[in-house]
Amino acid sequence: MRVLVVEDEVRLADALRRGLQEEGFVVDVAASGPAGLELARHGGYDAMILDVMLPGLSGYRVVRQLRAEQNWLPVLILSAKDGEYDQADGLDCGADDYLTKPFSYVVLLARLRALLRRGAPQRPAVLTAGDLSLDPARRRVTRADAEVALTAREYALLEYLMRRAGEVVSKIELLDHVWDASVDTAPNAVEVYIGYLRRKVGRERLETVRGAGYRLVP
Repeated sequence: MRVLVVEDEVRLADALRRGLQEEGFVVDVAASGPAGLELARHGGYDAMILDVMLPGLSGYRVVRQLRAEQNWLPVLILSAKDGEYDQADGLDCGADDYLTKPFSYVVLLARLRALLRRGAPQRPAVLTAGDLSLDPARRRVTRADAEVALTAREYALLEYLMRRAGEVVSKIELLDHVWDASVDTAPNAVEVYIGYLRRKVGRERLETVRGAGYRLVP
């Protein structure tokens, strides 16, 4: 899953990036309101973690602008403004959740996962496809009730395909959502990891659609 972090505190932004990447997320960071707004408009993100006090444009104004443009990207505000009216303002301007600083990283992850589940009706708590099951909260994959050990990249790839089960997903889309955009990754990396997954979850579960991409069989 692809997450945008809009935070001007460099150390906090770096810590969030590292922590989320370890959980299998693809993370981009913006350090100002205008930069965050532009990325949110065109970056194809699954969720955004947004500070309030940002240079150029406040977090509140970023959310209001997105909602005015009918952009319903799930937004978790992460702010040092901890007053009840501050939180009410953030939610009333269109944010989906609000977490105050200092915060528990465990709680942030749980809220982010909940936000992703609420973001669209096709995001259930546990993803299933035949005898294959993926639990995002526990980061656990099973096949016929037997646990499947996956690397962070394999897990992220499988999760994205399971969320799009039955749809054809292109290599480019997989690179955008599963690999780090700041690293030049060859398209054949997708083929390599699809091969790894097939050996672990079953060749019949992942179809190659020639000239189009891959499809996870529901």
